[in-house]
Amino acid sequence: MMLLRCIRSENKKLRHSLIFPACIVIPAIPAVMGTFNYMQNTEILTQQWYSLWTQHTLFYASFFYAPLIALYCSYLWRLEHRNNNWNVFMTAPVSIPCLYFGKLAVIFRVTLITQLWVGILYVLCGKSVGLPGFCPADICFWLLRGTLAAAAIGALQLFLSMVIRSFSMPIGIALIGSVLGMMISNKGLGLYWPYSLMLMGMNSNKTKDALSGNSLPFILSTLVFFLIFYLTAIRILRTRDVHT
Repeated sequence: MMLLRCIRSENKKLRHSLIFPACIVIPAIPAVMGTFNYMQNTEILTQQWYSLWTQHTLFYASFFYAPLIALYCSYLWRLEHRNNNWNVFMTAPVSIPCLYFGKLAVIFRVTLITQLWVGILYVLCGKSVGLPGFCPADICFWLLRGTLAAAAIGALQLFLSMVIRSFSMPIGIALIGSVLGMMISNKGLGLYWPYSLMLMGMNSNKTKDALSGNSLPFILSTLVFFLIFYLTAIRILRTRDVHT
């Protein structure tokens, strides 16, 4: 199947790269920061696992999650933007949707690995500070929901990395978008800003589920943003010529 070949081809680009070390090392930074912040405020953060979650996501979802996805996307497009590789990409005997979706599939796979590692770090940090029992099932659900929201950000950042040749600029845009997303979601308008979806999905900095009984609008918003950026990217690729 052509799509599977595209996915395998994109996976080969990640071999011997710094992407997987990045998805292991970078999430550890907000985990340490969140745990330290929790330990310094145990007199007011009294809901144990839930309180620890608020501190982890305060840093991770607001400042690290989207830029990490942006890093993955910039890396996958880096090779196409160098030398004459764009011409090779555009003239490949494969449909444009397959080529592009192959990149999206790899981004989502790496993001899923990142999210699993974030969950493991959260549990390890919780046990290291002496929290009893195991983390609540709600946390696992919020992690999965935050992974779903990454589909919209993956489509957006892959589009930005496609049209912007700079490696770092899309990452900076993701950071700014995340900070704005935190402010927008606090005003109750998170469904209308793609970067807010990640914070809402992760239930960032909250002990009670802010989307409880209201998941359908969240899912629809994620789907709409995904389709907007995916279809826009496909349209641009179909109308863009090779570089001469």
